[in-house]
Amino acid sequence: MILPAIAAGLGAAVIVVSADPFSVRAQDAAPEAAQSSALPTSSPPAAETPPPDPAAELAAKRDQTRAELETLSKTISLSSDKVSGLQQSIANLEKSTQSIRQALIDSAARRKGLEKQILESEKKLADLGVKEDGIRRSLHERRGLLAEVLAALQRMGRNPPPALLVTPDDALASVRSAILLGAVVPGIRKETDKLAADLASLAALQSASAAEKASLTSTMTDGIEEERRMDLLLAENDKLSRSNAAELGAERKRSEELASKATSLEGLVTSMESEIASVREAAAAARQAEENRRLLTDEQRAQAKALADSGVPDKNRIAPAYPFGELKAKLELPVAGDILRQFGDADGTGHEAMGMTVATNAETVVTAPADGLVVFAGAFRSYGQMIILDTGDGYHLVLSGMDTINTRQGKFVFSGEPLAVMGAKRVASATALALETDRPTLYIEFRKDGKPVDSRPWWTAKDTGKARNDS
Repeated sequence: MILPAIAAGLGAAVIVVSADPFSVRAQDAAPEAAQSSALPTSSPPAAETPPPDPAAELAAKRDQTRAELETLSKTISLSSDKVSGLQQSIANLEKSTQSIRQALIDSAARRKGLEKQILESEKKLADLGVKEDGIRRSLHERRGLLAEVLAALQRMGRNPPPALLVTPDDALASVRSAILLGAVVPGIRKETDKLAADLASLAALQSASAAEKASLTSTMTDGIEEERRMDLLLAENDKLSRSNAAELGAERKRSEELASKATSLEGLVTSMESEIASVREAAAAARQAEENRRLLTDEQRAQAKALADSGVPDKNRIAPAYPFGELKAKLELPVAGDILRQFGDADGTGHEAMGMTVATNAETVVTAPADGLVVFAGAFRSYGQMIILDTGDGYHLVLSGMDTINTRQGKFVFSGEPLAVMGAKRVASATALALETDRPTLYIEFRKDGKPVDSRPWWTAKDTGKARNDS
């Protein structure tokens, strides 16, 4: 029989195969027959560490990515030609309230779109970074095994096994090599293929990250340009609306006094509508416009709705283009960001949240979710900087947590009009307690006849989902 003959020829040689295919060794009872062509034994594996938490790993990577982007944003600046072009485009605008306001709404829409792109790129870069770290970690954990594979391939290339039919003296070595190679080579090939695939994936991830960073840099540059355009438009808008600086200053001082005395949002709204002339007059005009709309015939109401649906509602309107109750599933969030807390969630103080909290990036623009009268704009108790909009039908919208407010009480604003800008960090306030983030957070509260209501039915489908708190 052939197999017994081979076994006899091998003498006392013993093939030891461990569970690890790269731990195959040739051991010979006779020292002179020892073979060095096999792979060395792998050292016993160290105690396994628990796998990293994917959510925590992604959160850490997003924090790192966000810090890198903040550093990058500080290095981006507009050229003098770009600034001059922006200034010229503003100078060429028709200097009217309607044209400036529409330009502001358009600018805010572009800026929010860019901010959403930046957030998406941030998430993509974090995800790519986690995948890249995973491959690097896998390669690091397998470094001993990969070293054996590379060493074995190198030895096999330097000392190829003898041919089976050469001389009788080589028969024993040939059989031994054939047995060893039969056991080892498939494992080597498998690990070699896996190593090549990992390296190719790593190179692809690095290439994708570089492309995403290049795209992100361009987006951030466009964002800075749009931010500069908005600043110029706000300055022009301020010139048009500053009819009496002394009167506006007196109203602002009076509103601050009322805010310091008010103990609740209801009390603040009531005092503002009764004691601040601009708010009182604007509120009366808006209510009269609402009443006039209710008196319209069905045909006239249908015509008004068709005009509003066309996207070009009356640019001089002083009342909402739509009844607020009809705007469900039509409003966009006032900021680009991630929802951290919804109405009814635990607020960290043992109570339920009366509104929703959205985490944003630094200096994100805040826009009006709907047409409304600015009842209050300023600091109020633990809310920090706050804006209250009267959107009609007994509804008020409360926005707080901003850094800079660009509107004033008594002003009627259109949906999409920029109202404020977020700061660089989260503002410490009662509405942002127990949030595991230092990102700027906007608090949004809807009130119907003075009582908080869930705002989720009003947001568009893409804005109603709750994002994981991965900040």
